[in-house]
Amino acid sequence: MPVMAETSIEIAGRPIGRGLPTYVIAELSANHAGKLETAKAVVRAAAEAGADAIKLQTYRPDTITIDVREGAFVVGSGTLWEGRTLYDLYAEAMTPWEWHEELISEAEHLGLHCFSSPFDASAIDFLETLDVPAYKIASFELIDHGLIARAAATGKPLIMSTGMASLEEIEEGVAVAQANGNGGVALLRCNSTYPAPMDQMDLRTITAMQERWPLPVGLSDHTMSDITAIAAVALGACIVEKHIILQRAEGGPDAAFSLEPSEFAQMVRSIREVEQVLGTVRFGPAEAERKSLAFRRSLYAVADIASGEAISEMNVRSIRPAGGLAPKHLPDIIGRKARQSIKRGTAITWEQVAAP
Repeated sequence: MPVMAETSIEIAGRPIGRGLPTYVIAELSANHAGKLETAKAVVRAAAEAGADAIKLQTYRPDTITIDVREGAFVVGSGTLWEGRTLYDLYAEAMTPWEWHEELISEAEHLGLHCFSSPFDASAIDFLETLDVPAYKIASFELIDHGLIARAAATGKPLIMSTGMASLEEIEEGVAVAQANGNGGVALLRCNSTYPAPMDQMDLRTITAMQERWPLPVGLSDHTMSDITAIAAVALGACIVEKHIILQRAEGGPDAAFSLEPSEFAQMVRSIREVEQVLGTVRFGPAEAERKSLAFRRSLYAVADIASGEAISEMNVRSIRPAGGLAPKHLPDIIGRKARQSIKRGTAITWEQVAAP
């Protein structure tokens, strides 16, 4: 099924797309340490740091996995969670469902959008009772067409992470979303490693995604640097998602790849500065440059020239400031006679030069 063009999406009335202000999502995830008050404090920190939205994750260990303590259900080596069972990890990381309404209320009070990543149909049903304005499909779930279809059927916009996904898998996910709902789709470039290595972010893929899919494209970032998000915005990313934590030293499943509030705020400031310098396509002087036009080069008499004297490179040169003929006309007037006496330091005009 062909991908339909959606140059922008709207979340709670906020348009999101290329050329619009970057939509910055602060990811709460497991950074609540099992305490509602900590979760609310993270929401407040996200608002103070300049985020546009706070994102939750909605699952229970029994809805995302099962309690098996061997084989593939035990996290392998080379990750932050080596040796832990999936069930225990998700039991620690989950955001209790009974917190959601209070966290959404806190976010709305602070002017933040609040939505979530659902991980099964029961989570979507629950989130619909809270009227969240959008859904995020996590990168690991991009291949779950049933989940995508169910989320799209709500009519809410979907933001879908593409970490690990092949071109075919992304095409299929977008097609399923568009076939089952009309809320719109946005895609996020993502490396689903925690934390993600800088040299494997491959941000040039953002440009390729924009060319291939006429959809809003952004970044879900798990690196430990804000330069990744800044570079993504420079490449045209219109959404940035980043984990936020009050203090990394407090630990937790996601602490190692989360930014503290001051770091998150600096990232947002840098993104806004990048937006300013990107500006629009323009040729010719900017408003601030207009006064500088007076200091461009032009043709001036650099020696006194008598009436009837031939103009040469000895008495006329291209120098600063502006006011005379453009330098490109110097070959046109060399050898022609002065119609009048011209004092050194006088800007050369056509009226002063005799016809050839």
